[in-house]
Amino acid sequence: MDNSKIPHEQFEAAKKAAIDGDVHALEEFFATYAYHPQIRNWYDEIYPYPIKEKNLHEDVRSIIARDNFFNDWSGYEKFKQEMNKENSSVFQFETAADAVVKGDSITLKHLLKQNPDLIHARSIRLHHATLLIYTGANGVEGFRQQTPKNAVAIAEILLNAGAEVDAIGDMYGGTTTLGLVATSIHPFKTGVQNELIDILLEHGADPNFSVAPDYRESRLIVACLANGRHAAAVYLAKKGVALDLEGSAGIGDLDRVKNYFDDDGSLKKGATTEQANSGFIWACEYGMIDVASFLLGHGIDIAALTNGMTALHWAIVGGQLDTIKLLLERNAPLEIKNSYGGTALGQALWAAFNEPRPQDLAIIEALIAAGAKIEPDWDKYIDEVRRRQV
Repeated sequence: MDNSKIPHEQFEAAKKAAIDGDVHALEEFFATYAYHPQIRNWYDEIYPYPIKEKNLHEDVRSIIARDNFFNDWSGYEKFKQEMNKENSSVFQFETAADAVVKGDSITLKHLLKQNPDLIHARSIRLHHATLLIYTGANGVEGFRQQTPKNAVAIAEILLNAGAEVDAIGDMYGGTTTLGLVATSIHPFKTGVQNELIDILLEHGADPNFSVAPDYRESRLIVACLANGRHAAAVYLAKKGVALDLEGSAGIGDLDRVKNYFDDDGSLKKGATTEQANSGFIWACEYGMIDVASFLLGHGIDIAALTNGMTALHWAIVGGQLDTIKLLLERNAPLEIKNSYGGTALGQALWAAFNEPRPQDLAIIEALIAAGAKIEPDWDKYIDEVRRRQV
């Protein structure tokens, strides 16, 4: 298998071809790189089979349709036909959506003045997003998952024009703009996540109905934790968003966590073992060491697999060296494999090469010192991490 990198220019051109619906250009690209590992990572969820095992032309059309959020080529073709009509509602909505994600306030205001119904319109793509939902930079087509620096001003334009703040998009089981903003990495990177949360709450966004019901009682907080947005979870809690035991543990609120336990160490009515277990792994992932220590003293099974990994795996995922040391002191098992087949040391090595961090070597050394088994072919990887971080 070819492990060399696909030239950046060709890869970017292929991505653009998928967005633009250029079947011919994408066919030529896949004819050369169909089996390349970068391609497998790029479109693994779109087709679970090697491209050349099926008709290349049909495969490429399927990829384009899915990348643009349509079930099939027929749906995508109808979309393209509407996009060729400048007066069509589809063309106008798509133009407005571009203005939203690019931060083009002048074009957006012009379009809304020209067609006020756009404020309540929805995309014909599978997610059926409103224009306001696009400010969430989440759950929509990949090329539109971006947050401009003036995203708050864009959101304000839409809300003042009458956008429904709690309109639900058909992504992730049903999510509003608040749920998308709070769990997205893009507004976080742009530095406007809290401000976007604020303006949505000011316009009446309901945090209790912002994400799909399977997140349970404090589901918005838990959704943030599950998507790596710990800072947003803490911020929302400060704004008064509902918390249960799981969410309280995840944000590191030890006093609140203690209130869910009776003096004899048992859970109070309304708190569940499931919440305690899930809260424990979030506390480990995000370095809430006081909460993790407290829960360990209140019946949490340090060896349990929660969401496919042990607490030690989760602490390694989060790069939390102090928490890892705590778990090792409490005899956390080293050789239990996670749902991907990795031990604690295997997880640490994977992180060191795929999501490198300054603390990787210290974590690896701590695991080895604790007795973690080194597989025969791992020495070279460990030596490489040591060389990089000397």
